[in-house]
Amino acid sequence: MCRSIKTLREPYVAEVTPADVDAAALQYVRKISGFRKPAAHNAAAFDAAVTAVAAATRTLLEQLEVRGGRSTGPTR
Repeated sequence: MCRSIKTLREPYVAEVTPADVDAAALQYVRKISGFRKPAAHNAAAFDAAVTAVAAATRTLLEQLEVRGGRSTGPTR
């Protein structure tokens, strides 16, 4: 796992912004693909992967239930 991707759930962060999710998705796809910036012929696949990973991340964060931890912000 890419070490620059931060944990995006409570209690580690109080609020997750769309920019946080997009940045994590981009870092993940960069790590998996081995490309920092893909060539033009791979750009569409790269961008689609970032979009899909961001959507999956948002779904995961919406569905997670943190039990027994301290809450640092409002529930989503």
